[in-house]
Amino acid sequence: MLRELHISNLAVIADATIELSPGLNCFTGQTGAGKSLVIGAIELLLSLRPHHGMLRAGAAEARVTGVFSISHADVRREIGALVDMSLEDEPEIILSRRIFTSGRTSASLNGQPVSGQVLRSIGELLADIHGQNDFQFLMRPGNQLLVLDQFAGVHAEAKLFHDLHARRAELRQKLEALHAGEQLRRGQLELAQFQLAEIDALAPVRGELAQLETQHQTLSNAAQIKKQAAGICAELYDDENAAVEKLKRLLAAVGELAGMATACQPIFEQIRDAIISLDDAAFSLRRMAEHIEIDDEALAQCTDRLNQYNRLMHKYVRRGGSTDELFELGEQLRGQIAELESVQAGGAQWQTEIAEIETRMSHLAAGLTAKRQQAAAQLAALVDEQLAELGMKEARFQTILTALPTTPQDLFPSPAGSEMAEFLIAPNPGQPAQPLRLTASGGEISRVMLGLKSILSGMDRLSVLVFDEIDANVGGRMGLVIGEKLRQLAEHHQVLCITHLPQIAAFGQRHMRIGKSVVGGESFTQIQTLSGAAVIDELAEMITGKEITATARQQAAELVQMAGRKVLSISEQPHAGASALEHAAVPPRGSTHLSPAKPAEKPKVASRAKGAARNQGPRSLSK
Repeated sequence: MLRELHISNLAVIADATIELSPGLNCFTGQTGAGKSLVIGAIELLLSLRPHHGMLRAGAAEARVTGVFSISHADVRREIGALVDMSLEDEPEIILSRRIFTSGRTSASLNGQPVSGQVLRSIGELLADIHGQNDFQFLMRPGNQLLVLDQFAGVHAEAKLFHDLHARRAELRQKLEALHAGEQLRRGQLELAQFQLAEIDALAPVRGELAQLETQHQTLSNAAQIKKQAAGICAELYDDENAAVEKLKRLLAAVGELAGMATACQPIFEQIRDAIISLDDAAFSLRRMAEHIEIDDEALAQCTDRLNQYNRLMHKYVRRGGSTDELFELGEQLRGQIAELESVQAGGAQWQTEIAEIETRMSHLAAGLTAKRQQAAAQLAALVDEQLAELGMKEARFQTILTALPTTPQDLFPSPAGSEMAEFLIAPNPGQPAQPLRLTASGGEISRVMLGLKSILSGMDRLSVLVFDEIDANVGGRMGLVIGEKLRQLAEHHQVLCITHLPQIAAFGQRHMRIGKSVVGGESFTQIQTLSGAAVIDELAEMITGKEITATARQQAAELVQMAGRKVLSISEQPHAGASALEHAAVPPRGSTHLSPAKPAEKPKVASRAKGAARNQGPRSLSK
C-alpha cells in the first residue's frame, strides 16, 4: 500500500504530505482544486505519465516521494531484481522522482538511482491507475491473458509453459551457435587429431631423447672409437716401451732413492698410485674396445628415431624446450579433442531435449486453451452482472481468444501459450464490441475495471488501485452501488478514489478534502484529512453545492450510516450556519492541513517520505 505521499512544487501544489490508510481513501473537492493532480503525482512518481508542464511556475525543481509498504514477498523479490538489490527483508520502500527546469528528471528507490524504464516496471507491480486517459496494466492486451489465467486458476500451468518455452529458446540458441561454428570447430578437431596422431605415432618416452643422442654418437663413431681405444691401450700397457712399463722402471729407481732418503717416500707412493690408475684405465679401454660393435642397422634405427624426435620438437616445442613439453602438448590435444567431440554430442542431446520439451508444451498448450475458453465464457457472464449493477445493464463484455500464427519451424511462438486474449465491450445495444483499450468513455472504462477488479480482487497481487472520477456520468443511486463495490474491493487492496458524489465518498475509510486558494496572486492547493463532523459537513456541501443546511447534514449522516460508518449524533453535529472547516479549526488527530502561508509559517510535518526526500539532496537523485 501507499502509506505516505509527499508532493513539492507540482503545478498548484507547493508542499503537501498526504498520509494514506489501508482500505478506501476518498478525495473530494471542487472542480479545479487539484484532485486529479494528486493522482497525476502518483502517476508521475511511477513513471506512468509524461512530466511536461507539471513543474510549478518559478520553482527550480518538483519532487514526488512515496512510501510503499509491500506485504507480498514475490513483489518485493521482483522489484529487488529490477534494481539489483535485496528487498526481501524490507517491508517498505521509498520511491522518489524529481523534475528540473531543464526538463531532465531523476528517480531513486531507497536512495539508489533508477532509470525511468525501471521505475515504470516497478510502478506496474505496485499500482493500477484507472482514469480518463490511463494506460494501466489491465488495459494492455498482453496482460489480459494473465488476468484470464488468474481467473481460470491456471497460473501454475502457464508458468510451467513459460519456463519450458524459455528453456527451449536457450537450447535453440545453443544449437544455432553450434551450427554457426561447426566449420571452424571441425577444422579445429581435425587439426588436433592430426597433431595428436603424430605425437602418438612417435610414442615418446621421458628421458629417451638424451639416451638416443648418446647412442647415436657411439654408433656413428664405433670404428674410430674401437681403433683409437686399442692404440691407446697398446701405448699404455701392451707395447715394449709402453707408458706403464716405463713408469714401473721409474718406480724401482725412486724406491732405491727412498731407501737412501726418506723424503722421497711420498714421491714413490704417487708414482705407484699413477701406475695402478693407468693399469685400470688401460683395462677399461680394452674392455670398451672389445664390446663396441660396428652395427649399421642399429645406427640407422637410432638415427631414424632421433630424427622423428627432432622433427616434432622443432614443429611443436619452442626452441630450447624439453621433451616434457611434447608430453604436455599431447595431453592438451586430448582434452581439446574430448571437448570438441562433447560439443557435437551435446548438440544431439539438445535436439532430443527440445523434442521432449515441445511434446510437453503441446499437452500443456492444449490444456490451457480448453481451460481458457471455459473461463472466458464464465468471466464474461460475471462481468456482465457487475456492469448491470454499475448502471451498464445493456453492456456486453467478451473475452476473445485468438490463435497465434505458427510456422513449421515454430509451433509455439509465444511463451504464453497458443493464443492471445483480448477484452472487448459493447457498451450499448446495437453497437459492435470493441477492444476495451479503444473504448472512448473514461467512465465506462473505470466501471469495467471496477467490475473486473471486484471479480478478481482475491487473485490480484497489486496493492494499490486508483480510480479517478469513476462516478463520471452516473447518478446518486448508482453512486451507492459503486461506493459499496469500492468498499468491498478495499477489503483486498488499498483503494484511492477521486469522486464528486457524496454517495461514493460516504464509503471512504479515510476522507481527504482538496481545496484551492489564491494568495498574492498565486494559486495554492491544500489537502485536509477529515474525520467526524468535518466528514459530514463535506458530504453535506457536496449534496447542496454551497450552503450547508440541516437537511443536507441529515442526508450526509444517513449516507454515512448506510455505508456502515460510525458518525456523530445530530446533537453533536455543527449548527447549520457554520462550515466544516470553521468547526475543524484544530484538525482532527491524524489530519494534515497545509495552507498557503509564508514559508516561515508552514507547519512542520514529521514525515519519513518528506524527510527522506530532503535528506537525499540533489546529488543522490540526479544523474
